Amino acid sequence: MSDLFDMAMPWWEFVLRAVIVYTVLLLLIRVSGKRTMGQFTPFDMVLIVLLGNAVQNSLLGRDTSLAGGLLLAATLISINWLVGYITSRSRRAERVLEGAPVVLARDGKLFRGVLRRELVSEDDFNEALRQNGELDLADVRMALLETNGAISIVRREGNGRNCGE
Repeated sequence: MSDLFDMAMPWWEFVLRAVIVYTVLLLLIRVSGKRTMGQFTPFDMVLIVLLGNAVQNSLLGRDTSLAGGLLLAATLISINWLVGYITSRSRRAERVLEGAPVVLARDGKLFRGVLRRELVSEDDFNEALRQNGELDLADVRMALLETNGAISIVRREGNGRNCGE
């Protein structure tokens, strides 16, 4: 029973490991692009499970104690809260950590090079058009890839539709 609370490392090593793993994963996810986290597919779910398994030993080392696991969980949640707190108060930190929206189309013209760079397929873009009730690219004033990976569509004014539709 005492093994539940006997940690194999000092408490500060758990915290340091959690900070390092969180930071590296955040950077890797940020570098991989907006679409990586924007829409979860079965492949994304497999990736998340594998990432968790891959970093488990980096976080725990050889420790299997309840106290170590709870300390890691508390540290990761605290880091996540701190990142949210910082990005909500600093525009610069928000841009660095979350990025900025990217224009995919403007005034009926699709930017295929931007789609490729942002790893958005034309099928995904067309799906976003349909989900927003736009069937024709000519009706689009602007399409943005948001920082969360979603595609927002802004309709052109005077396209023959009422706002209440």
